[in-house]
Amino acid sequence: MKASVVSTDSSDSSTAGEFLATEIRRSLSTPPAALVLFAAPQHDHGAILSAIKKELPDTIVVGASSAGEFTNVSSGQGLACALGLVGDDVVFSYSVGRNLAMDATAAAQEIVSRFTPTPPGRFPFRAALVLADALAGHADILVDQLTLATAGQYQFFGGGAGDNAQFQKTTVFCGEEVLSDAAVALEILSSKPIGVGVSHGWKPASRAYRVTASDGMKVISLDGFPAIEAFVEHAEETHQNLDRKEPLPFFLHNIIGVDSGAEHRLRVPLAVDEEGAVVCAAEVPVGSVVRIMKTSTASAVSAAKQAANAALDALGGPPAAALFFDCVATRLRMGDEFGLELSSLQERFSEVPLTGCNTHGQIARAEGQFSGFHNCTAVVCVFPE
Repeated sequence: MKASVVSTDSSDSSTAGEFLATEIRRSLSTPPAALVLFAAPQHDHGAILSAIKKELPDTIVVGASSAGEFTNVSSGQGLACALGLVGDDVVFSYSVGRNLAMDATAAAQEIVSRFTPTPPGRFPFRAALVLADALAGHADILVDQLTLATAGQYQFFGGGAGDNAQFQKTTVFCGEEVLSDAAVALEILSSKPIGVGVSHGWKPASRAYRVTASDGMKVISLDGFPAIEAFVEHAEETHQNLDRKEPLPFFLHNIIGVDSGAEHRLRVPLAVDEEGAVVCAAEVPVGSVVRIMKTSTASAVSAAKQAANAALDALGGPPAAALFFDCVATRLRMGDEFGLELSSLQERFSEVPLTGCNTHGQIARAEGQFSGFHNCTAVVCVFPE
């Protein structure tokens, strides 16, 4: 497989799309078979996609709005980045699942219905990049149902579209379409395995609580008491300040870990309602055991390295390109120190095209990894040469 990564800080969306398409085609010496686009929310995404389509009419294009974009050599908020892929040893297709908020199971089935039913024998490895409208919710159900619908034969990786943590509008892309309340998938059938690694670096910092009531992304009560009381108790015990009217600064450093056995699946609290319920970035099921979690800059940097190493180990050969997803909450919590985490990946893949973005949630389901839809988690995917 051959790959190329290009980014642009042009604020003119049509110009940005034309630049990305022409530079990737020039770098690969041929039009890419597939192009993955991450574009900041302030862009006119339709204009970018139209410009790419004009330059690369036969290329499969998928992507999402983002919450911070990066490559080997660039990073920031307001960029547009693209990864182009091509090769005789890989086959791509695309699919869309709509009405995600209403029926995530049906959306997953719609996506899988366009997957290749019987891949050619020379392409035994199956994977898919999945990008979902994070504000539609139910991304955890979507990933679970994708796994069931494919009988566990696919690796999934990706994330939730972002809007720089404004939580107003997030979109995914397919061809020239800009979609809300939907998920898109890039099916990848290859002759060599794709490596996926995932790690978060958070540790339990509180006693265990049982979720006694929840409604979608709202945790109503823990151990029978309003959910916010657990955070108030933890703030007092750890000598931290928790402002119930503006709780996000506290929440970014004190997130929820859902006990899933060997690991904790993370959920970011965002707000508190008048009844003391805590609104999160993803669902927390009734009956689950949760803890308040803690981390550090060093742990976050180490987690990114661990995810990269796990992905490379799973690849088992030289990489052609790498994708990196991490949470917008991680960037907001770390501030300028997020550059340390990103630099560790840029150094690790200094000779390999690398791109990615901050997302509103991360998707990772691969053999040997704790699986599903995550928050505040580093996900790395590497493509084989």
